[in-house]
Amino acid sequence: MANFKELLVWQKSIDFVTEIYRITGSFPKDEMYGLVSQIRRASVSIPSNIAEGNSRRSKLDYLQFLKIARGSCAEVETQLIISKNLNYLNEENYKKLNEHIIEISKMLNGLINSLQ
Repeated sequence: MANFKELLVWQKSIDFVTEIYRITGSFPKDEMYGLVSQIRRASVSIPSNIAEGNSRRSKLDYLQFLKIARGSCAEVETQLIISKNLNYLNEENYKKLNEHIIEISKMLNGLINSLQ
């Protein structure tokens, strides 16, 4: 298996996390331990689970971690919708982040399918 740092899905998810941290820095301060914390943790979970799964010796373990990462994508997608509905995200940032997380989800689906 390729080193996790060579996986395009891992690289894109790292870029996504960086963007999430940048954008959520402007959310209301009273959300720091609420929505901001949740969306940051869920986004960090994506590349972290890709990396951990990739380091496992078992293909079944790898698949399980990829599926957890995919679940975190759905969690982030939901949190982006909530952020937009609360007017914490403008339309432009929402669209950019949503397109990015959907792309990562599709890439994870492809990787999962290739390993099954």
